[in-house]
Amino acid sequence: MNYDAKTIEAKWQSYWEETGRDRALETSQRPKYYCLDMFPYPSGSGLHVGHWRGYVLSDVWSRYKRLNGYEVLHPMGWDAFGLPAENDAIKKGIHPTVGTARNIANFKEQLKRMGAMFDWSREINTSSPEYYKWTQWIFLQLFDMGLAYRKEMPINWCPSCKTGLANEEVVDGACERCGTPVTKRNMNQWMLRITDYAERLLNDLDDLDWPEKVKKMQANWIGRSEGAELSFELHGLEKRLAVFTTRPDTLYGVTYMVLAPEHPLVSELTTPQQQQAVSEYVTQTLAKSQLARQRVDKTKTGVFTGGYAVHPLTGELLPIWIADYVLMDYGTGAIMAVPAHDQRDFEFARQFQLPVRRVIKMAGVQEVSEQNMQEADVRDGTLMNSGPYDGLTVEEAKRNVVLDLEAKGIAKRTVGYKLRDWVFARQRYWGEPIPVVHCERCGIVPVKEEDLPVLLPDVERYEPTGTGESPLAAIESFVQTTCPKCKGPAKRETDTMPQWAGSCWYFLRFADPHNAERLFDREKVDYWLPVDMYIGGVEHAVLHLLYARFFTKVLYDRKVIGFHEPFVRLFNQGMMTLHGAKMSKSKGNVVSPEELVEKYGTDTLRMYELFVGPPEVDAEWNPRAIEGVHRFLARTYRLIVDAAAQMQKQESRSLGKLRHRFVQQVTERIEGFRFNTVVSAFMEYVAALSEQSETLDQKTLDTLVICLAPLAPHLAEECWRIIGNQGSVFDASWPEVDERYLVDDTVVIVVQINGKIRDRIEVARETEQEQVRERVFASPSVQTAIADKTIVKEVYVPGKIFNLVVR
Repeated sequence: MNYDAKTIEAKWQSYWEETGRDRALETSQRPKYYCLDMFPYPSGSGLHVGHWRGYVLSDVWSRYKRLNGYEVLHPMGWDAFGLPAENDAIKKGIHPTVGTARNIANFKEQLKRMGAMFDWSREINTSSPEYYKWTQWIFLQLFDMGLAYRKEMPINWCPSCKTGLANEEVVDGACERCGTPVTKRNMNQWMLRITDYAERLLNDLDDLDWPEKVKKMQANWIGRSEGAELSFELHGLEKRLAVFTTRPDTLYGVTYMVLAPEHPLVSELTTPQQQQAVSEYVTQTLAKSQLARQRVDKTKTGVFTGGYAVHPLTGELLPIWIADYVLMDYGTGAIMAVPAHDQRDFEFARQFQLPVRRVIKMAGVQEVSEQNMQEADVRDGTLMNSGPYDGLTVEEAKRNVVLDLEAKGIAKRTVGYKLRDWVFARQRYWGEPIPVVHCERCGIVPVKEEDLPVLLPDVERYEPTGTGESPLAAIESFVQTTCPKCKGPAKRETDTMPQWAGSCWYFLRFADPHNAERLFDREKVDYWLPVDMYIGGVEHAVLHLLYARFFTKVLYDRKVIGFHEPFVRLFNQGMMTLHGAKMSKSKGNVVSPEELVEKYGTDTLRMYELFVGPPEVDAEWNPRAIEGVHRFLARTYRLIVDAAAQMQKQESRSLGKLRHRFVQQVTERIEGFRFNTVVSAFMEYVAALSEQSETLDQKTLDTLVICLAPLAPHLAEECWRIIGNQGSVFDASWPEVDERYLVDDTVVIVVQINGKIRDRIEVARETEQEQVRERVFASPSVQTAIADKTIVKEVYVPGKIFNLVVR
């Protein structure tokens, strides 16, 4: 019988669908296990073999858990709102509703051909009103808690996507979606107070079984730093300037101040003489990307405002400049510049001939003069030129300076974060309408829960306007409404939610996907959640994962759920590359799975995706290697067919040892997510069995097929029947290892004379000491070594060493 993968796979995919065996049941007596993929954007290009890699990993793990006695929830859905789907529709000249539906149908067909055990009865779509009704409901909770608010502020603006972006959506100064350099634009935006959760988001990382690099990325993005907020009097103004610093010990070294060009005090501080220069510089800065402003190797630029701050300890007037290297997004948007001990400040001071004042010295080191310094001195030491703080260590001075300024009411110890509040609005069409109205009498008023969902209107023209307004603003029938509070005329919010809104909580909805009355049933969510294993790309380490954790904590605080972290364990699969580059349709280096499945079968492609390399690292696609994997599966199939025809009744001890060692090896490697070496173990085991194919027994064949099932489920189902079993192989149990079979039947005894090795002898493990002694003294090497010698002592360590002491 030849291995006809196409027929076998079609047969068993139909069987799984007809029997509904992949549906997860809350009524099961098995313990629950929730394995989840990062669900896809249904783009028009469909899946390529790089996408398969993560989905195959999650399916292998889910099937393995099923065989280990768990009731496994392994759902799938579509992250269908947002820029990716809308841009795809614009490119094709079709409506996003039409394009999204087509793409979902294509993705679903591809995933079904993969043979993954997705529970399609729980399928969700973030762009369906049945789903986004509840995304809007969550927004209302955020609004009610004071976590959603509007604010006029400079935001990241993508000129290509024509929308505002959150900081997390800007990568190296460019839009993470299209790669266009991002500029700044002042806009009234919806914001979420994710900063209120910064400390919890940071501290709770310690409890997660996540890759350390991901936890570090999140910790760095949150960017906690302890320091002090100092208040500087502004000369000639009845206002003060707040500055956050982690180095209050260097206060005597401050020689000037710098504000971000966007700082709200810039206009008040600027003198008439400096007005034109400041205005031009602000305009130039807003046109720059954040990356360009943060480059450490760039020439420092800036403009003097004409204003001054008053040094809180000396009364000295400190000139206030604006410079693009200070960002409004970090700290207070203002810094006290200490050029002798900060490299950026040093370069700026040298550029504009500002004073450099050293206030820290190193013991026993000859310091260069401030005029001759070539770079800032960032070493710790003791204070000098600092009045009453001279001689104190840096840590002592930090504490004392803050205490003294706190007593004067111009300082407070505080914690700063790099994390900024989340820009939660897009000036685009394809997204969830924000469920509030604007009333001249009542202000911003939330839509009543019973009036949800606020439906996205069907329009012909949905392209972004680029004016700062959503295309929805031009639809009078949508905009004009009545105020839920006073019943007077009001206008709907026309910005939509960002593409991350639906993915912030989709993992919760899978527990109860068709509930029309509530977000979900609390009992069902608390049964399935949190997610036991979450699998996806490391590219979502900050964006999606941080937002999902934030939403989970908010819903926990709202007493909607009983847990505060969504994902217990996280695994990031590596990318699949071709010619050294990430697979991308735009690069023309995509390998489609359709032709490969048609030629080799799904199981072959699944096994190859596992075999290509360690799953957590990037792997280069090798079209020749898949041939070898296909030959292996064909050889396995023939072995089982042949052995089934002449199956033995009992297992030999040698086969038992081989089987138990194989099970131990495969189990340890699957548990360690070393799937490439799992495939290697199968190849070695099948080769060993092939040498004894005429003596194979039922237990040996059952074990082989059960262990193969997570990796090549279609072939395993077929072989399960061939060897005489009924039902599905996934109703079987993962084989257990008998430790007795892992012990070698023989041991090697090291023979030593006066501590020097003279021989090694192999004996049966259960050999008595006297028999071992006879073998030792029969050894020619031992006889030669002890000739004419007196044996003083014999020491035997059972199974290991026989030592003779002679003289």
